[in-house]
Amino acid sequence: MSPDAATSRQLTPSAPIPVWPRYALPAFATLAALNLIFEAAGPRIGFDLTKPLLMPLLAAALLAQGRPTPPLLLGALLGSTIGDTMLLFGGTWFLVGMAGFAATHLCYITLFGRCGVRRDRRRTMAAGALLYGVVWIVLIDNLLPGVAPGMRIPITGYSLLLIFMGIHAFAGDRRTRIGGALFVLSDSMIAGGLAHWHMPRGTGFAVMATYILGQYLLVSGLMNLSISAGRRPRRPGP
Repeated sequence: MSPDAATSRQLTPSAPIPVWPRYALPAFATLAALNLIFEAAGPRIGFDLTKPLLMPLLAAALLAQGRPTPPLLLGALLGSTIGDTMLLFGGTWFLVGMAGFAATHLCYITLFGRCGVRRDRRRTMAAGALLYGVVWIVLIDNLLPGVAPGMRIPITGYSLLLIFMGIHAFAGDRRTRIGGALFVLSDSMIAGGLAHWHMPRGTGFAVMATYILGQYLLVSGLMNLSISAGRRPRRPGP
């Protein structure tokens, strides 16, 4: 390279760095705080408007990191956005929301598998299966008697996917372990409302707080697991 070319290259201004990535995660945290305030103190319209925007902002924060983002992770957040929106309504729309979250769990489960969790952490998965198996039996035994007959099959099927996701999250890392448990807890409280359990005051706040934190921990933990899995050398086939 000639001296003139080198000088010209040094004087060429670099492309401006976008500002929005810096604010994506703080924007998600701010929206989450607003959503929780609206849940606790109202108005209800504030809660209804902020809830469907939570997971899209989390996806934006994920993309803002500038690292390759697994499409399954974005698919999980899309399913959650559908679920968050549809669960604001009743009747058939509630079932559509359940289907959205079922798709979320399928995306998470598949991504955990691609990160090598089922292959490399079998003992931890077995421990998680034992723990969550007990949780599922106790939960279903107490839920189904109080649930409308038409909801029993959807709730049973969804709960199996939820628990299966929790088992995989347990075998991931510390973030996914806590995140999966919080997601299971959040959905269990929602199910308790469907079964007409006596729910203490502030349950709605607890549902959203555990859900938001659980999703953040699952997404950030799975992102780290995915990056680590990409760095590991592939095992030779048989």
